[in-house]
Amino acid sequence: MPDPAPKRPFSKVLIVGAGPSGLLLALLLSKHGIPVHILEAAADLDQQPRAAHYGGPAIPEFERAGIADAIRERGIVISTMCWRKPLVGVAGDAGGGGGAEVEVEVEGGGERMAGFDMRVVADVEGQDLRTHCLVLQELDRLMLEEVTGKYGGVVEWGRRVVGVGQDGEGAWCEVEVEDGGGAGGKRREVVRGDYVVGCDGANSAVRRALFGDEFPGFTWDAQIIATNTYYPFEEKFGWDDANFIIHPEHFFMAARITRDGLYRITYGETPGLSREEYVARQPWKFETMLPGHPKPDEYKMINISPYRMHQRCAPKFRVGRVLLAADAAHLCNPWGGLGITGGFVDVGGLYDCLAGIWDGKADDSILELYSEKRIEKWRTIIDPISQENFRRVSDKVPATRFERDEFMQLVQKGDTDKVFLKELLLGPMEVRYDFTQHYKDVERKE
Repeated sequence: MPDPAPKRPFSKVLIVGAGPSGLLLALLLSKHGIPVHILEAAADLDQQPRAAHYGGPAIPEFERAGIADAIRERGIVISTMCWRKPLVGVAGDAGGGGGAEVEVEVEGGGERMAGFDMRVVADVEGQDLRTHCLVLQELDRLMLEEVTGKYGGVVEWGRRVVGVGQDGEGAWCEVEVEDGGGAGGKRREVVRGDYVVGCDGANSAVRRALFGDEFPGFTWDAQIIATNTYYPFEEKFGWDDANFIIHPEHFFMAARITRDGLYRITYGETPGLSREEYVARQPWKFETMLPGHPKPDEYKMINISPYRMHQRCAPKFRVGRVLLAADAAHLCNPWGGLGITGGFVDVGGLYDCLAGIWDGKADDSILELYSEKRIEKWRTIIDPISQENFRRVSDKVPATRFERDEFMQLVQKGDTDKVFLKELLLGPMEVRYDFTQHYKDVERKE
C-alpha cells in the first residue's frame, strides 16, 4: 500500500498579477506541486514594449523553472555590450518635433568608450550567464502556457483587486469583476488562499492595501521613451549587441532583441509632454541621435511607450500572510536591467521560502528573512548601481566620463585580462541570496 501523501502546512498561494514576476513565481511553485491561483486585472497579457533583457542573476531561476532552453531557442543571448561617445553636440530647441535641423556631429561620435564580451561567462558551472533576451510578451506567453498547460495552475482574467485581508487561517483578495450583463456593471467577489503575493507592478493594489501611498524613494526628473525598431546598427555601423550612448540630452540605448534585427531603442526626452507630443517628436529624436541620422523611411518602428523612472522600495515585503515581490515591492530605473532581473531574483528567493514551508523544512519565520534580505539587496546593490547606470548614460560632460568612471576603467582592464573580466561580470550575482541555507536540518532533528 503506498504511503499516504504528507500533510502540508498550507494548500494554495494567491498571486496577484499575470506579469513576468507573477508568472515565474506561479511556474516555480506549481512545478513543485504547490497549487497556485493568479488574479489579473487585464483581459490578456500586456503587449507594450517593456523589459526584454534579463541579466545573469536571473538565469538560474529560468533554469530551474525549465524555460532557459526555450528562451534561448525563441530569443537571443547578448554577447557584446559597450558605452559610446555621443553623435551630436548638446541639443538646442527641438522646435516641437517639426523638423528641427540636425545638430553638428561631434568628433569621434559613436566611437566605443568601453565595452566587454560576455562570452567569458557563457559557461559557469554549466550555466550560460550572459544576458538573455526574449521580448517580455513572448516570455510571459511561454510561462503562462507552462503554468496552465503543464502544471494546472489557475489564471483568472478581468479580476481587479480592490482589497486584501488576512486572519489566522489564511488570506484573501476582494476583486471587482464585470457582471456580464453588458451594461458595464460590476460585482465583487472574495478569493481565498493561504498566502497572497503581490506581483502586480509599480501601481500594486496589494502594496497599497498594506501601506497606502507609502512607497519611500523618489521619481526622477527625467522622461524616457521605449521603442521597438528595425534599424541596421550592426550591419551598417558595426555596433555591438547592446550599446549605451552617453549624452546629457540625447542619451539612448540600442540593444538587439530578436535575431531578425529588431532593436529596443530607449532614449531620453523632455519631461512633462503628452504622449502625442512625444510621438510627434520621435522622428526628430531619431534623426538627431542615431548613427546615420536616419529619416523615417530608413527605419521601421513597431511601437512606442513613454515611461517615468522611479527609485522606490516598500517598507516591508511581508506583512503576515501577504507578501510583495518585484515591481510591487521595489522600483529602479531600467538602465542596466536591474529592475526586471532583481524582480526575478526576488521571485526565486520567495519560491525557496514557500517551498521550504510546504516541505516542512522551514516555518513562517523564513518569510520575515525574505523581506529583510531582499530589501537589503535592493538598498546595497540594485538601488545604488542602477542610479549610477543612469547617471553614466546621461552624463553632462561625456568627453571626460571615462576618466571619472572607475567601472568603465575596470571594463577596459578586462579587455586584456579575461580572468579579471569574468570576475567583474560575475559581480552582479551578489544580488542573489540562498534562503535554503536556513532550512531545518531534518536528519539531525530525527
